[in-house]
Amino acid sequence: MERVTAVDPTLPLSPYREIDRADWARLAADLDQPLSEMEVVELRGLGDRLSLDEVREVYLPLSRLLSLYATSTKRLGAATSHFLHEDDSTTPFVVGVAGSVAVGKSTIARLLRELMSRWPGTPRVELVTTDGFLYSNAELERRGLMERKGFPESYDRRALLSFLTEVKSGAPEVRAPFYSHMRYDIVPDATVVVRRPDVVIVEGLNVLQPPPAPNDVAVSDLFDFSIYVDAAPADVERWYVDRFLALRKGSFSNPSSYFNVFAHLTDDEAEATALGYWNDINMPNLVENVMPTKHRATLVLNKGADHSVESVLLRKL
Repeated sequence: MERVTAVDPTLPLSPYREIDRADWARLAADLDQPLSEMEVVELRGLGDRLSLDEVREVYLPLSRLLSLYATSTKRLGAATSHFLHEDDSTTPFVVGVAGSVAVGKSTIARLLRELMSRWPGTPRVELVTTDGFLYSNAELERRGLMERKGFPESYDRRALLSFLTEVKSGAPEVRAPFYSHMRYDIVPDATVVVRRPDVVIVEGLNVLQPPPAPNDVAVSDLFDFSIYVDAAPADVERWYVDRFLALRKGSFSNPSSYFNVFAHLTDDEAEATALGYWNDINMPNLVENVMPTKHRATLVLNKGADHSVESVLLRKL
């Protein structure tokens, strides 16, 4: 009779590998840094402290891992088509990037687009943000959702699913709406065009949300790989307030900006305003809708108080 060994209940069981920063950084030992310091500065979002060391030690190996996944998926697709006696119909590899407002996910998505496009197997990489799938301000006002902008119900989920379904069906050209952060609204007749690249990165707050009903399709069902950017809520709150204060002196000062009304606030008034938005909108959305999706991700980046990644969780295959 075969002997069965009992599992020690005191040992933590997890579907993830937990890799600390030092071990993850070693994966970059034989990889060339493809970006210059100027390119990193241009990619860095307001408030982010992205350095060349952070790019080399964290995001360069991550981009290599994603490229390996994409290339392997493409080979599997080709092998499946061969098995079925069909022409190769492999579709773009789709990566989802999720996380809180102000956690740095937009910078990470832009950085991964640049890094992945440098690998031979994934030269064509496109980035789409889910901001383009927010309902227009007029529609949000009509639905009484203007104060819940960024919550799941403020997005045209059907349009986002349609977009991703077309991408994963291999459509030669797919268009997504364009969102202007200056206008704080959708721009009519402006679109982002995706022409069947090797990789499509989809970045947004709620991209890992479960389906609203048991028989519905989740947006993440159409992802081949997903990343959640995690940090302590207290740190994200501070980053959010700091970013608001920086924007007040930057893009908010543009007369065309939706937020120009905040440009002349004092420091104390601006901080109070930012905390009001955080406590009334962004923190509730983070706790209720964003944080619970963390463990739906293929990979989790755990950030420390200084914005640097301290450890990585990678789902086991």
